Amino acid sequence: MQTSVIRELFLDYFNSKDHLIVPSFPLIPQNDPTLLLIGAGMAPLKPYFTGEKKPPQPRMANCQKCVRTPDIDRVGHTGRHATFFEMLGNFSFGDYFKEEAIAWAWDLVLNGYHLPVDRLWVSIYLEDDEAFKIWNERIGVPSERIIRLGAEDNFWEIGLGPCGPCSEIYYDLGEQAGCGSPDCAVGCDCDRYLEIWNLVFTQFSREASGELVELKQKNIDTGAGLERLAMALQGVTSFYQTDQIKPLYSHFSGIADPERRNQEIPLRIVTEHSRGTAFLIADGLIPSNEGRGYVLRRLLRRAVRYGKLLGIEGNFMADAVSLVVETMGSTYPELHERHDYIRQVVRLEEQKFQETLAQGIEILDGYLEKMRQQGENVLPGDLAFKLYDTYGFPLDLTAEIIEEQGFEVARESFASSLKIQQDRARSAARLSSRSDSADQYTAAANITTIFTGYETLEQEAKLLLAFVDGKTRMEIKLGEKVEVLLDQTPFYAEAGGQLGDTGSIESSQGRIIVENTFYTLTGHIVHQGRVAEGRLSLEETVTAKVDSGRRQGICRGHTATHLLHRALRLELGNHVNQAGSLVAADRLRFDFNHFSGLSRDQLEAIEAAVNKMVLANAAVQVTETSLEAAKQLGATAIFTDKYEEKSVRMISAGEYTRELCGGTHVLATGEIGLFKIVSEEGIGSGLRRIEATVGMNAYRQTVDQERLLEKLALALNTAGGHLEGKFDEHLTEYKLLQKTTQDLKKRLAGYEVKDLLSTVKDIDGAKMLSAMVSADSFESLRMVMDEVKSNLGSVAVVLGAITDGKVILVGSVTPDLVKRGIDAHKMIKEVARQVDGGGGGKPELAQAGGKEATALPAALNTVEDLIRNQLKSAGNA
Repeated sequence: MQTSVIRELFLDYFNSKDHLIVPSFPLIPQNDPTLLLIGAGMAPLKPYFTGEKKPPQPRMANCQKCVRTPDIDRVGHTGRHATFFEMLGNFSFGDYFKEEAIAWAWDLVLNGYHLPVDRLWVSIYLEDDEAFKIWNERIGVPSERIIRLGAEDNFWEIGLGPCGPCSEIYYDLGEQAGCGSPDCAVGCDCDRYLEIWNLVFTQFSREASGELVELKQKNIDTGAGLERLAMALQGVTSFYQTDQIKPLYSHFSGIADPERRNQEIPLRIVTEHSRGTAFLIADGLIPSNEGRGYVLRRLLRRAVRYGKLLGIEGNFMADAVSLVVETMGSTYPELHERHDYIRQVVRLEEQKFQETLAQGIEILDGYLEKMRQQGENVLPGDLAFKLYDTYGFPLDLTAEIIEEQGFEVARESFASSLKIQQDRARSAARLSSRSDSADQYTAAANITTIFTGYETLEQEAKLLLAFVDGKTRMEIKLGEKVEVLLDQTPFYAEAGGQLGDTGSIESSQGRIIVENTFYTLTGHIVHQGRVAEGRLSLEETVTAKVDSGRRQGICRGHTATHLLHRALRLELGNHVNQAGSLVAADRLRFDFNHFSGLSRDQLEAIEAAVNKMVLANAAVQVTETSLEAAKQLGATAIFTDKYEEKSVRMISAGEYTRELCGGTHVLATGEIGLFKIVSEEGIGSGLRRIEATVGMNAYRQTVDQERLLEKLALALNTAGGHLEGKFDEHLTEYKLLQKTTQDLKKRLAGYEVKDLLSTVKDIDGAKMLSAMVSADSFESLRMVMDEVKSNLGSVAVVLGAITDGKVILVGSVTPDLVKRGIDAHKMIKEVARQVDGGGGGKPELAQAGGKEATALPAALNTVEDLIRNQLKSAGNA
């Protein structure tokens, strides 16, 4: 039975049992900072299990794409462990429970998939007598084929809260797939007994006391691994042999070095990782050194490294992901839609890693050789960090390479280096701080705030809840910093890149200045600010007023981002997608996927396209429609909330652009006034950022630029129309003067070198020179050094100078003397230390600076001894 048929049969079966069949969520979690990636079928449905949201139906089923990395070290070593997989699942939110879940699973396995009953085994939680009775008495499974396992295997819980026992269905792949142990049975860690379906019965809540309390609403969460079902139904012992994955495995086997095609583990790893790579990029991830992007980078670079072990030459992963698209694109259309983009991201990342892989491994080999000589077996964390930061080696890749040779890495000191030298985690810290404080809003659990800000900027409302320093208050007073919740509000809470509204909340007794509006993790709208006048009490009637001028500025910017997004796609291609944005009252920022910087012509074309739409004064319309209808109309969005929203909000600017958006916008594009790009830059691998202004801010920027041009024209004694020609004339003159200056400096350096050559010394056959010279820059100092080298051929030279009261130093060692052990970097480092400075470089060339000018002569006098010591250490003295 083909994998596609297995998937279809599962969904059809549960459709017949009145389940709502929904498509897979993206791999990137939405509104859940506690999850790195979607790693289980129930993960995107968590709000329904916790009761935070009401499900569209009490019964649901899907086939969810998942990525998990805890088992990454086992990938390739077994036939069943994967980082990317598809999870078939049926779910009940307070509807059916154990008996139906068990009966339907068994019915589908036996009568739908026709798996032989003598190959099937069942496990239950050791204390779950209820499940045993259902399996044994209701279903008829013999007691000897029902295995009781402990909490580690068959009780699902994550900290406090909902939890419950599990029951699993296993398929016996036969003795040939086992470990050969006489004790091999269900629960053994070998490949023989394959878990194909896990039924989780969420019936308890774990309290802080450790007690299990029965839940009023019991839920069902099941997961059947599609790849594992395919193994059982296709009669193979590894998912690499199944119809959906075997073409990938064969592809890599075909391009590997013929002498290495029997290396099973590397073949499996590149095969498995290519699937996760394609799907993560399709869902919007970009390789990076942190968070979710790090998972992608780790998978892709690990695959590249194992491809090299197979003797695969050149860049090969882009063709592999195309094969993933070919085999799975009919089920997951986003693969086809973003095929070219996926290839480009993979090609760019692979090319970057290929450039540094050989160099990084050479350096790592040097570290390991030194460790062998010193009898050490732990690679210091700072060295592992250097490989990570300089050569793009994920820590796990370094660990994997050295563990193969009997070494390990000091992970704790690596983490310390990462913390000290990188501040990239600041945004994550802000995210976690919001998460950590989520508990303070539990008092708002039963509060619903109606947002009226699309229709009005002023709203009469009731003050329902107030916090001061995280604690609820019945009354708030003058000067206190507060957070308040209303029964309805015109204030837009920060979302989708649009900043939250500011304004005021007033009553007959007091007034709050609202400085920010945001959503809690549970979706409540919080108004944050301070009491500017009097006092306010709960249940009091208030008037909420949004700062209209600021809101209008934000509306201009938000509609402009939609026009910009469309203009980028038209100019650069449909691979362009929004990767982040900021819409403030005075500026906008738009992050997008692209692989190179934009030319001046491209930026001008994009800016012109947006302003053309501004001048067209196209009507901006808001349409409530279905998701499918929006897609058919060509609406652009990251379609994430598709399981719970019966309608979506589509923003159209004429026929030019349509996007799904919950933000606020102008009524017509003409209200934007003017759009002006301020800057365009790269912010990461395959990511670009445009910053721009609109309205009066864009006008003021244009006026400032005109004034600057007028000032330049006046300084150059010319009219504005002749400025470019006059500037070119002065630039040519400046370059001529610069060349003349350089020639004079070179001639002066030549004169000075003639005097210096008389001070050259010979140390054990090595010529050396150290001296203080006249130079006003590193460039001038290097010029003198080059003259010395050209006259002497073989030499170790250290020169110093004082400019603006500070020391500058350069050092150079010719290649023949580097081989004898003389190191310019070490010399310069020591000399710089003596003048209270520092620097760096390579054995052949180094430079440094220092603060103590008076110490320079004495420091240069130590060079001779430094060279003697280096030669002696290298065994050349």
